[in-house]
Amino acid sequence: MPASTIERTARPRRSRTRSRNINGRPALVISTLQPHQYDLRPACASLICPDCKTWVPITGIQAKKQKLVPHDTGVARKDAAVRCQGSNRLVSVDVAFEVWEKHLEDGGAETTGRRSARQHYKPLPAPAKPVTRMSPVPENAADALTAYREHLKKCRSSNVAGRCGGSHRCSDGAWLAALYAELERTQPVRDREARVDAMLARYRSTAAWTKHSKATAAAKTTMAKHGGTAVEEANNACRIHPADTVSEFRGAVVPLKKLRITG
Repeated sequence: MPASTIERTARPRRSRTRSRNINGRPALVISTLQPHQYDLRPACASLICPDCKTWVPITGIQAKKQKLVPHDTGVARKDAAVRCQGSNRLVSVDVAFEVWEKHLEDGGAETTGRRSARQHYKPLPAPAKPVTRMSPVPENAADALTAYREHLKKCRSSNVAGRCGGSHRCSDGAWLAALYAELERTQPVRDREARVDAMLARYRSTAAWTKHSKATAAAKTTMAKHGGTAVEEANNACRIHPADTVSEFRGAVVPLKKLRITG
């Protein structure tokens, strides 16, 4: 019978096998591998095969003998079916699960805290503003016109390329000219708003002073009227007292003439 001409591909790797075949090579000791090269979780016990450098399941992880399942060297259903020499090799698990988990966590923390080798460059500083814009911005048309004339005088006498000359204006000169035109156009509106604000301020201060005066006067009248004694009401009343007399509410009548006392 002629041999099949269909080329076989690598078979999927099972998590466990019933085969009793055992590789004659020495057992692979887990402690000789790095913690990231094997996995001791019962649900997915596996390690990186030293021969084909691929992850291979460990069968019988909770039994007396553990060994690597039979596997091919390539990717399943893609590469050629070439049996790996590490198939059915015994595995000696001499590392406890808790110890392996702790080593793995310590290694992850160390890797996370390790400084990156990537170069971090500082951002380039922004270019400095022109001298004309470092000074306070003019708030009225007169100040803007003065600043514009000073700029023209300095710019025309300099040797900078693109300086102001004739009808040409540099960027700063054009900005000052536009600012002067804007302030000149909106100056009447801003003057009217300033007058309205001043009138409102005077009105508010006058109203506050009037309210304060009324409150003070009412308080004085109330205190004088409701003093609580007849003497205060008599003293607050406007009366014309006869000469050589005092108020009858201030005690007994005191004689004003000299008295001669004989014994």
